[in-house]
Amino acid sequence: MRAMRQLGSWGLALFLIAMFVQATIHPLPNPPEGSVKLFDPPGQNIVFATIAANTQIPLFEPTGRILVAIGELLAALLLLLPFTRRLGAILSFLILSGAVAFHLMPSVLGREVPVSLEAGAATDGGQLFALAIAMLAASMLLFVIHPKRNTG
Repeated sequence: MRAMRQLGSWGLALFLIAMFVQATIHPLPNPPEGSVKLFDPPGQNIVFATIAANTQIPLFEPTGRILVAIGELLAALLLLLPFTRRLGAILSFLILSGAVAFHLMPSVLGREVPVSLEAGAATDGGQLFALAIAMLAASMLLFVIHPKRNTG
């Protein structure tokens, strides 16, 4: 049973790590414009520029984007190490709870995010929202199934 929990823990952790790294530094070539938190020019990240525009709080872009990216990378690092994985799952849960909350507020971000900053741009059809829900569920499940240390 412990081996299955360990395997599940690694699978969930690697999924979350891959998604966080993809969103913050995008190691693959030719990332979509406006989708890489750490390397987008100020004002060009679609999600955070939309939040800043809709809330009229300019602090979201780029300051909020950079802080969220650092939190995501910290969560990824904590998830990578088995002895800090539960802490990483908690941090991941907190970050993703915020993401889901913003998606559930239509006046702030909404479930469907525009694919560009141009007026009247098409939306992603809710794909980013669905990914946030899946990652939130994965972080909750990881916290539950990750084997606790033997103290004896």
